[in-house]
Amino acid sequence: MWAEEMAMYQIYPLGMCGAPFANDGVLEHRILKVLDWIPHLKKLGITSVYFGPVFESDTHGYNTRDYRKIDCRLGTNEDFKKVCGALHENGIRIFLDGVFNHVGRGFFGFQDVLKNRENSPYKDWFYLNFGGNDAWNDGLWYEGWEGNYDLVKLNLDNPAVCDYLVDSVKEWVKEFDIDGLRLDVAYMVNRNFLKRLRWETDQMKPAFYLIGEILGGDYRQIMNPEMCHSVTNYECYKGIYSSFNSMNMFEINSSLERQFGTDPWDLYPGMHLMSFVDNHDVTRIASNLTNKKHLPLAFALMCGMPGYPCVYYGSEWGIEGRKQDGDPALRPAVAKPEWNELTDYVAACLKAKTGSEALCYGGFRKVLLTNRQYIFERKSGHERVLVAINADENEYVAHFDAGCGQAVDLITGKLHDFGGGSHLAPCSAAFWKCER
Repeated sequence: MWAEEMAMYQIYPLGMCGAPFANDGVLEHRILKVLDWIPHLKKLGITSVYFGPVFESDTHGYNTRDYRKIDCRLGTNEDFKKVCGALHENGIRIFLDGVFNHVGRGFFGFQDVLKNRENSPYKDWFYLNFGGNDAWNDGLWYEGWEGNYDLVKLNLDNPAVCDYLVDSVKEWVKEFDIDGLRLDVAYMVNRNFLKRLRWETDQMKPAFYLIGEILGGDYRQIMNPEMCHSVTNYECYKGIYSSFNSMNMFEINSSLERQFGTDPWDLYPGMHLMSFVDNHDVTRIASNLTNKKHLPLAFALMCGMPGYPCVYYGSEWGIEGRKQDGDPALRPAVAKPEWNELTDYVAACLKAKTGSEALCYGGFRKVLLTNRQYIFERKSGHERVLVAINADENEYVAHFDAGCGQAVDLITGKLHDFGGGSHLAPCSAAFWKCER
């Protein structure tokens, strides 16, 4: 499937385009800024873009007011249609954030409840108690998402709510020709709704793709033939930066073997999860790593492991941002994309990934493992690639049976000879495609 071979790019539009945090009601055509980024995306090797929230909201996008209108801080529906058309013309597919677990206090249905209370036709769209009260002194209580009462939880057991959301997605497909959704907090979304969404989107567009956000546990609870095609691999996100910071490659190997190994009890062999080193919710990888020399290695590991890679805007040239400084620090305005040595390296890793059958579809097998070095095999059909990481500040000579005499490094294009041991430069990575 096309999605299993993609290189994804995440944009948080309200942040990247410099919109004010609170919805000021002023129409600005900021989303058109994305048009200027298309040459950068193509040079980087991106094949799909995942847009964070674009629809009218109270503040940060995840508190939706209107699922069928582009946020005025970003522009108009016509503006976004133009952006989507240009991306498609350049061979780049489009994912939107599907925020279906909750809405904002400004959502039209909730506003009607506040006005008309028990007489509102939308009173059963939410979990309400008219005998209670809330922090806004509305004279009623409602359930918020994980205690956040700017996020009003939707009643997805109500068919009218599900109809409204599904019809909204149909409008997105019709108007913007989107190719998939990333489902916000999918681990909390009603399972029957997920099943309906999967069935409905299968009918809307061939090969439409659903990615569920899930933080832990068994990913198969929502990643299965009835619900999501894929999920966010938070376990390996943590394992990547933590393995480098602790100089302990055993950590990430433990996750990869548990998820993708060949033992009967391994969890996700043959499945394709979203791999990432950072996103809009977590500290940027450039701020997370203790040793900046490990930054390109983190991207190499992300591209070499099973799954498809997702790059968060700006991280490809090393933007920093810490979660403890607040979400806006993770979602900065960027005047224009930059390009440096790290960006060159990330582009080479993405090109290697999307151009290799073994790296896209191959199984996983550990070959060599120490605290600071890690080599594993990806093999599919007649193609075999060895992913090698040396996190040490010194050269390392790896002695192992490569199963071939020579290989081409898919990152550098250089020929590698396995005779006399494999020399790994300090703080380096390689994708060796073995020649038979």
